[in-house]
Amino acid sequence: MGRVGTSSMERNQEWRSTVNREQLLNRLESAWASLQESFTGLSDDQLMEPGASEEWSVRDILAHVTTWEQEALRYLPLIVNGQTPPRYSQYGGLNAFNAQMTAQKKSLALPDVLRQLSSTHRRLVEYLQSVPEEQFSSETRFRHRLRLDTYSHYRLHSTVIRAWRQR
Repeated sequence: MGRVGTSSMERNQEWRSTVNREQLLNRLESAWASLQESFTGLSDDQLMEPGASEEWSVRDILAHVTTWEQEALRYLPLIVNGQTPPRYSQYGGLNAFNAQMTAQKKSLALPDVLRQLSSTHRRLVEYLQSVPEEQFSSETRFRHRLRLDTYSHYRLHSTVIRAWRQR
């Protein structure tokens, strides 16, 4: 369950484009709304049903999305300050990190997962309001990390959930 959700051509175009904070926040919120819509109307049983993405349920996907927003909140400030976040090789790579975080969140009740999803996203948007504008307007490591951890990630998982719903 990687974090790649767009084609290399789309990423290159997006990376090169000049945008401001408002445009990036609009992009983020649009992808967030799409993610929300992808699971709206599902019953609690459906949200808990394994198989939405391999063995993951929709609930597991939402906990996973929250994990990556938490990672953004943890490491975007380091990037703004010119530091380099640690590599995920310390966990054995991204897949191993995802597996470890999924296992840690497995015992969370569905209402807790949904609450974390909402509150973490709200904190992320609040944080982004405080970041210097230059982090958004040019090709920055900040913008790259933000895209991977948020809106391209939301798109990937909303597409997966919609495909599962159609089965």
